[in-house]
Amino acid sequence: MSQMSPAMEAALGADRAMIFGAIRMDLPGRTVRLLVGSGFVRFSVDGTVETFTGSDDVVGVFSAIDTLTDGMGDEAPALSLTFIPAKDAAAAQLASVAMQGSPVRLWLGAIDPMSGLVIGDPLLLFNGLLDVASLKVSSTGRTVDYEITSIFEDFFLSDDGARLSDTFHQYLWPDELGCAFVTYVAQQIYWGTSSPDGVRR
Repeated sequence: MSQMSPAMEAALGADRAMIFGAIRMDLPGRTVRLLVGSGFVRFSVDGTVETFTGSDDVVGVFSAIDTLTDGMGDEAPALSLTFIPAKDAAAAQLASVAMQGSPVRLWLGAIDPMSGLVIGDPLLLFNGLLDVASLKVSSTGRTVDYEITSIFEDFFLSDDGARLSDTFHQYLWPDELGCAFVTYVAQQIYWGTSSPDGVRR
C-alpha cells in the first residue's frame, strides 16, 4: 500500500509529472519555507495553508542535499542540506547554537502544470531536528550546511545516571510521589553478578 495520497500517486503515474521538494525549518524566531527550485507553492501543513518560495531573506536558496543515510547500530537516520545564504545575512543568523534541535521537515509533491496547484497531499519524506549548522567560506562565496537527524535520535539518549530513588524520581517528575513511600529502593540490587556476601541473584 502506498503512503502517497491517491491523487498524488495518479499524478506521478502519468506520462509527465511536475514534482517539487519543499523544506520547512522552524528556527528560533522565524520559520523558513523553501522550495527546491524557483517559484512558489501552497499546501496545508498541520491544518494551515502555507506558502513555500524559492528563496529566503536569510538562508537564501537551496543548493544541495546529501544522500539520506539509514541509521545503523546506535545511529538514527540523517541527512545534510546545503544552502547559499543571502549576501547580507550575518553569520549568527545562519549558524547559531540556538538552532540546535529546531524541527525540520521535507516533502515531495506534485503540481498540476495547467493550474499550478498542488495535487493531493505532499508526501512527508523526512521529519527531523537540526543538529549542527556549519558556515563555509570559499573563493566563490558562502554556503551553510545543516546536518539534520531523525526525530528518532532521542531514542538513543540514555539516562546513565538514573537512580531508583525518591529524589531522582521527583527530579524527573516534580511532585510525583511514586517512590516517596516505597521501602527497599535504597538497597543495591546486584543483577547477574555476585553480591559481596557471595550469593548470586
